[in-house]
Amino acid sequence: MTDLKAEVGVFGGSGFYSLIDGLEEVKIETPYGLPSDTIAIGMIAGRRVAFLPRHGKHHHLPPHMIPYRANIYAMKQLGVSQIIGPNCVGSLQKNIKPGDFVVCDQFIDRTTGRKDTFYDGPVATHISSAEPYCPTLRKLAVEIGREQNVTMHDGGVSVCIQGPRFSSRAESAWFTKMGWHVVNMTQYPESILALEQEICYVNIALITDYDVGVVAEEGSEPVSSDEVVRVLHANNDRVRSLIVEMIERIPETRDCPCASALKYARMG
Repeated sequence: MTDLKAEVGVFGGSGFYSLIDGLEEVKIETPYGLPSDTIAIGMIAGRRVAFLPRHGKHHHLPPHMIPYRANIYAMKQLGVSQIIGPNCVGSLQKNIKPGDFVVCDQFIDRTTGRKDTFYDGPVATHISSAEPYCPTLRKLAVEIGREQNVTMHDGGVSVCIQGPRFSSRAESAWFTKMGWHVVNMTQYPESILALEQEICYVNIALITDYDVGVVAEEGSEPVSSDEVVRVLHANNDRVRSLIVEMIERIPETRDCPCASALKYARMG
């Protein structure tokens, strides 16, 4: 354990470190193993913030190997009550373009074998995932993004695939025909584990490409890792600016359902 505390947690890429004042890095052990890396704690916009790169500093953890439970539990140990979880996603719909942001409100889980609950017994605990993302943080993210002239999509279904491979054309075309909006590899179980710890969680999805089922209709080349990285780097400043403004304006008191998510979840 550590004596350091934080109010807000951020998962993301290594470019965020430069924004943290008075940075201290701490190693935290949890009952679920070590988190993805050491956690950087410092001040942003007058708030104490804990930052953790979900893939590790050197991006050495593929999506299916990320210790999601350890990452969320470490944030809980630090006192974090709100988490901002940006990630890169592929678009499944033509009107959602590379460079746009989607603030998701629903997910579809297509992963297998991931440890996706803290509650293996002896008390049966059934968290509601009807509204998996914090409504307060979602509204704030959309509002600030639009103030900053970012194309923001308010709501969207994120389908989380197992990875580390990208989708086949058939899988991607199926996702599109189902009406889902974006595809990624990390949104599950990160968001629902946060809810199990009564932590508010918001996803900010940066569109890096059209997924292969969409480009197949137009005869374009499928997505490559190089293209994802190029679009990500081109939009890093916009992502950071949005997150910093969110941290400054997150309400100090919580009146959302996330704060009492376990109230009716336990049987017995």
